Amino acid sequence: MDHAYRFRRIGTREFSQIKALFTSVFTREPWNDDWSDEEQLDLYLNDLIGQSNSLTYGLYDGDALIALSMGRIKHWYTGTEYCIDEFCVRTDRQQQGVGSLFLGEIQAHMRELGLTHIFLQTETDVPAYDFYQKNGFLELKTNVSFAKRV
Repeated sequence: MDHAYRFRRIGTREFSQIKALFTSVFTREPWNDDWSDEEQLDLYLNDLIGQSNSLTYGLYDGDALIALSMGRIKHWYTGTEYCIDEFCVRTDRQQQGVGSLFLGEIQAHMRELGLTHIFLQTETDVPAYDFYQKNGFLELKTNVSFAKRV
């Protein structure tokens, strides 16, 4: 890893940095998520980083958080997985290899923890789809996501 980058496990102590990076990425194209409800945003982020099985990683350039992965550890019959709920790279650092480098560091740390798989979902019409394929992720053709508004 480039000497300027620092990879580490992060959590609730870095909440403000996590919140700033998350909103700076996902409120822009191509996602355009509306996170204007601060209370809902705080609840969501705490759901991801504040639980006993939460697993959150950050990549820093100096003191600046430039990449973020938030998810959870899930024990499954095929082994223990890292289920990534949110993964992002600061917009001005995308398309520079930072995301691939970050994924490599995550996978190395996962092996140290004894985790065997990464599971995530993304949409097929966003740049993340090609990014994950380029980084060796396989599309699960028999899986489908369902949602229902109640």
